[in-house]
Amino acid sequence: MKTVRALLLPSLATALALAAGDVRADDALTLLSADAGGTQVDFTVKTQILILMTLLGLLPALVLMMTSFTRFVIVLSLLRQALGLQQGLPNRLVTGVALILTLLVMRPVGLEVWNKAMVPFDADKITMQQALAIAQQPVSRFMLAQTNKAALAQVARLSGEANVARPEDHSFAVKLAAFVLSELKTAFQIGCMLFIPFLVIDLVVSSVLMAMGMMMLSPLVISLPLKLLMFVLVDGWSLTVNTLVTSVQPY
Repeated sequence: MKTVRALLLPSLATALALAAGDVRADDALTLLSADAGGTQVDFTVKTQILILMTLLGLLPALVLMMTSFTRFVIVLSLLRQALGLQQGLPNRLVTGVALILTLLVMRPVGLEVWNKAMVPFDADKITMQQALAIAQQPVSRFMLAQTNKAALAQVARLSGEANVARPEDHSFAVKLAAFVLSELKTAFQIGCMLFIPFLVIDLVVSSVLMAMGMMMLSPLVISLPLKLLMFVLVDGWSLTVNTLVTSVQPY
């Protein structure tokens, strides 16, 4: 439970930082305020409730984009496609496995956010603004460890931050966009490697059936049991999980 809450905190931190210029915890009714030309403008209670409710709706998407969930769910979906089990592996099962692996991989990041940001904030030792700044640091380090330099340079150029000296100095939005692009590239690379053995089986089965003149028989009827047999014999699930987990670089 602590890990889940710790993963949600940096996502909420990002959303709050994008939605408001400053976050304050010294007033019971004023949580959000904006910086308008050097002057702090406090939002009304109704506006604060509207912003917070909107952010709660965006929170799941932010959590998925800031973690390795994107990589895991794409690879598992491609593996299901390669096996030909579109109906055998429901979407909920694929999503659930990807979510469990994400919690496993993101546990160190979540615990660091929980211990360094959430616990002091809950004990009133730091303000909300300080907690959000602390929570973004381990998440940023994790994302930069997985981010391709070319993707980061491209996003920085598109956002007008090409002159930033260090990757850590980029804004959180730039690092997040580059991280998502890198995760998509890595996911397709792993999925391509998983696809090749099953593609070979499909080609061999199709060639044999055509040579035997059995063109009316669907190759899937023969290739599916063969692919499942090969996947079980090589302990495919363990190899897949090991590949996915070890592909995440330590931060």
